[in-house]
Amino acid sequence: QLVESGGGLVQSGGSLRLSCAVSGRTGHFPMGWFRQAPGKEREFVAAINWNGAYSDYADSVKGRFTISRDNAKNTVYLQMNNLKAEDTANYYCALDVAQHPGTPIFPSEYEYWGQGTQVLVSS
Repeated sequence: QLVESGGGLVQSGGSLRLSCAVSGRTGHFPMGWFRQAPGKEREFVAAINWNGAYSDYADSVKGRFTISRDNAKNTVYLQMNNLKAEDTANYYCALDVAQHPGTPIFPSEYEYWGQGTQVLVSS
């Protein structure tokens, strides 16, 4: 089970930190964050490998968002700074139990998903 938290309403230029707690599964796997705005397809935001040594980001969030993980707490984080109106979306974390190499960026590479947390950025 994956449970996201930390979403909310923030002004443009503000920050939020999303958390994704993993339960019911032992081991450490690549994880990712995706987002979906109304009327749009789900898109890749960031991914991190099993031990946090490698990460990847969508061009639209590079330099503003940071993905990290605490394996002792079975939790992955997404620190979002300098938020923009176009970051408004539902954010989902995902777990890659098949352990695709590196940092998977496609939704099809993830087997488990959280329920999502809403981020609203007012301009």
